[in-house]
Amino acid sequence: MTETVHRAARAPRQSRPSRPGLDAQGCIEREGSLGRIPRPFRPVVVAARDGLLDLFGNRLHSAYLYGSVPRGTARVGRSDLDLLVALRDEPADADRDAARALDEALDKRFEQVDGVGTLLHGRARLLSDLETYDLGWFVACLCTPLLGEDLAEYLPRYRPDSRLARETNGDLALLLPRWRDRVAEARTPEARRRLVRYTSRHLVRTGFTLVMPRWNGWTSDLHEMAEAFAAHYPERADRLRAAAVLGHEPTDDPAVLGSYVDDLGPWLEAEYTRVHGTKEPRPA
Repeated sequence: MTETVHRAARAPRQSRPSRPGLDAQGCIEREGSLGRIPRPFRPVVVAARDGLLDLFGNRLHSAYLYGSVPRGTARVGRSDLDLLVALRDEPADADRDAARALDEALDKRFEQVDGVGTLLHGRARLLSDLETYDLGWFVACLCTPLLGEDLAEYLPRYRPDSRLARETNGDLALLLPRWRDRVAEARTPEARRRLVRYTSRHLVRTGFTLVMPRWNGWTSDLHEMAEAFAAHYPERADRLRAAAVLGHEPTDDPAVLGSYVDDLGPWLEAEYTRVHGTKEPRPA
């Protein structure tokens, strides 16, 4: 009996294996870099950078790329260009209108991209305590610096834990009513395809972050996310795998959107709340 106790004491402690996307300390590594931008997209990025400087001037604190372009996985004519801009003050409606006009001009000018989208926030909000594990994490881990001072220098390192899961994707209860309204308003095939693409990606990411602490890693690949989810929820695996496909190749079938807002979405919302709780509310 004593020897058994000694052998147990000498045995190395078993730790969970870490997955891709983490550094040696188990923190999420920043994905993407300017060096990974595919050559066809480089003129678009240069034009976006110059346009933002012209638009906001000294008010611009920093700008970032995120998504498939800085990850090096963008497809010509199929992928969009995603940007996040931090202003030194809080943006007004006129600023958002101006950014939207620049997005539309870039999309029209460059055939390489299928849409351009810019998220606009004030520096103070991005660094606020309330956003540390949501927008702050997004900037520090998923955004590639393009202009200005990198806000990641002021943010913590992040682990794939339940707190991060809750604060990034624990808001489906708020989103689903808005999605239902958008489904009712999406009357053209193109509008439905765009909505299928957006909601498919969001649901896959929500399914992934639901199991992220158990998977113990990070990925932005929709198919890898679906497989991580499938290992823990096999009864829902086919639904999320299908959503991962539609995130890249969306359909205009209204039945898909109906299944999202009436079945998969509500189930994910309830299971997410049970496992991780609900995201802290943001001010209106």
